[in-house]
Amino acid sequence: MGLLNLSAVESSLRRVQGEFEGINQRLSWQRDPLSDAVIDNLLAGYTYVDVLVDWNIDVFAKGKHKYLLELNNIVLCGPDQTQRAEFRQHIKATETRFYDEPGGGIEDVVEWRTRHLGDSVWKLAAGVYVRSLSKPQLFIEGNHRTGTLLASYILLRAGKPPFVLTVENAAAYFEPSTVIRNISKLGAVGLFRLPGIKKRFAKFLEQQADPGYLLSANRRATP
Repeated sequence: MGLLNLSAVESSLRRVQGEFEGINQRLSWQRDPLSDAVIDNLLAGYTYVDVLVDWNIDVFAKGKHKYLLELNNIVLCGPDQTQRAEFRQHIKATETRFYDEPGGGIEDVVEWRTRHLGDSVWKLAAGVYVRSLSKPQLFIEGNHRTGTLLASYILLRAGKPPFVLTVENAAAYFEPSTVIRNISKLGAVGLFRLPGIKKRFAKFLEQQADPGYLLSANRRATP
């Protein structure tokens, strides 16, 4: 049995989809509309995260990184294998970047996480999100969505509610995310700016924690 209340997650995402035009007008950087395919793939991603947590799979452990790569494949292509065949070259290119990108592949994210295991779960989730999204990004495409799911995976593993986009928090999520993706994690600017961004994003994640996204609030771990 999983942890996530997937119907509540879908309800939130559909509300955002329905009001996205108004949300987009408030953003400093306009984003593509949330199509049905994007929402469906995100929901498939949350379902996959739920399975990973339920099966106690540590995607950061050696030999388990393929599960994180699969999360990005789901975000972009969904679980349908016919669709996967059409994007075969892109999936292969993403895999190469994921494992081999200097300073930006999965090894960088894993090493960052290992150095910060003493942080609160909110800072850990925020830091992995920031590390994945800042340049060079972890994936070729879909870093925002996959990063959100990865942060949710970290939170769920600690018994906390996942992060889910809502009409109320959308602008507060998209604006710093746009800033993050334009900062290099490898340069002096990143060393100066990213820790502060991570701290603020961690606070944001904690403020958005909604036990309604869990099937049972009693299953949450204590801090």
